[in-house]
Amino acid sequence: MYAVLQPFTYDVCNKTVMMSGNLNAHIHNHAGQQPFTCGVRKKSFHMSHTLKFHLRNHTGERPYKCDVCKKFFRQSRSLKDHLHTHTGERPYKCDECKKCFRHSGSLRDHLHIHTGEQPYKCDVCKKCFRLSGSLRDHLRIHTGERPYKCGVCKKFFRQSSTLKDHLRTHMGERPFKCDVCKKSFRHSNALKRHLCTHTGEKPFTCGVCNKSFKRSDHLKLHLRCHTRQLP
Repeated sequence: MYAVLQPFTYDVCNKTVMMSGNLNAHIHNHAGQQPFTCGVRKKSFHMSHTLKFHLRNHTGERPYKCDVCKKFFRQSRSLKDHLHTHTGERPYKCDECKKCFRHSGSLRDHLHIHTGEQPYKCDVCKKCFRLSGSLRDHLRIHTGERPYKCGVCKKFFRQSSTLKDHLRTHMGERPFKCDVCKKSFRHSNALKRHLCTHTGEKPFTCGVCNKSFKRSDHLKLHLRCHTRQLP
């Protein structure tokens, strides 16, 4: 004879969970309590297993291994999502625009496009971001951290994407090509700015006088006319 699991319900919001531990964590969330604290960075969490996952950032532990490419992961969920890169599966679908994603976190971040939500807030300057990765990159402005190093000239960068773009200066690679005049560029943003010369588009508008510009740096220079800042 099998035991029947009895669900646990929190009276405040009527949320139901199947484990008492999850109920306790949910109650901590309502109360703003974070009783589980990292001894290294003093960061606190609602749930003990979240602290357990966080500690692997410090220990380097990655117990979950992909049998295909032998890559290791901190969480079983991360391994599960990673396997979709091998199968091509995109099981997470946006109900708004029907776009599909390999990772549940990618879908979660994508949904912020539709809601306008920016849930990731910098504790230093209070700036908010749509993506957790954007906040992580932003924090390096405050810490000065530049973890990505160029193997050629030894220059350091805050973001892996910036290092990737930089490497093209050594390789001479120009992968972004204009379909109109066939001119090529190292960076996608450079191509985007260049296309405005063909379309006449001026997407950067001054909020004071409504004058428009093809480039963001031109708008920035123009704004000094209003703020009386000298270059």
